[in-house]
Amino acid sequence: MTITKITKASSPNHDARTLPVSLLVLHYTGMDTGAAAVQRLCDPAARVSAHYVVGEDGHVLALVDEGRRAWHAGRSCWRGIHDVNSASIGIEIVNGGHDHGLPAYPDVQMRALIALCRGILDRHPIAARDIVGHSDIAPERKQDPGEHFDWHRLARAGIGLWPQQAPAAPAQASLAEDLARIGYCPGADRGSVITAFQRRYLPDAITGSACPRTRALAHSLAAMAASP
Repeated sequence: MTITKITKASSPNHDARTLPVSLLVLHYTGMDTGAAAVQRLCDPAARVSAHYVVGEDGHVLALVDEGRRAWHAGRSCWRGIHDVNSASIGIEIVNGGHDHGLPAYPDVQMRALIALCRGILDRHPIAARDIVGHSDIAPERKQDPGEHFDWHRLARAGIGLWPQQAPAAPAQASLAEDLARIGYCPGADRGSVITAFQRRYLPDAITGSACPRTRALAHSLAAMAASP
C-alpha cells in the first residue's frame, strides 16, 4: 500500500524533542473543512500543530519534521509519559468530529492513513500498545478520533492492538489495574477513562460504567499490552 499524494506544508509550530519517539497519536481535526484545520495548524498564533494531516481524499500533508516536537497532544498522559508531544508522532485526520455530526471516515482516507502509519512504524520503534487516540491520552478533555473511527481495521493492518473476544474477566480482576496496564494514566477520572476505552473498543456501548463486556475486553487487552 502506498501514499499517492504527499505534500510539504510547513508549520512553524514545533520545538526540540526531549524524549525519543515511542508513541503514535491519532486525532480528528474537528473543524468545518480540512483547509481551515490546516490553516490553524500553520498559524503561529494558534500554537498547535501535527506532523501530518490526512485529507478526506487521501492526500497527506507533512507539516512538521518527525525529528521535531509538534504541538498536538496538550495536557495528556500515556503509560506514565506526561510530555506526550516530545514522545510522539501526531496525525490529524480531516473529519468534522462530534461538533459536526461525526462523519464517516472515507475508505480512501483510511487507506492513506494505514500507509502513512506503516511508514512511521518502519522508522520508529513504536509498540502496538502505544498507538493511541487523543481520547486515550486525554480522556477528560477529548473524544477524538471518535467512535466511528475503525480501530479494528488498523489493528488488522498491523497498527495497534485489538482485544480478543474473551469470557468474563476473573472475579479477582481489577478494571482500574487493567486499564493502567493498557496505558491509561491512573490519575484521570475513572468514568472518563472507561468512556475513552469504550469509545475505542466498544463503540456500541459507551456508558462510562464498568459493564461485564468492558471488564472482559480490558482484561484481555491488558494481557496483550503486557507483552513488549
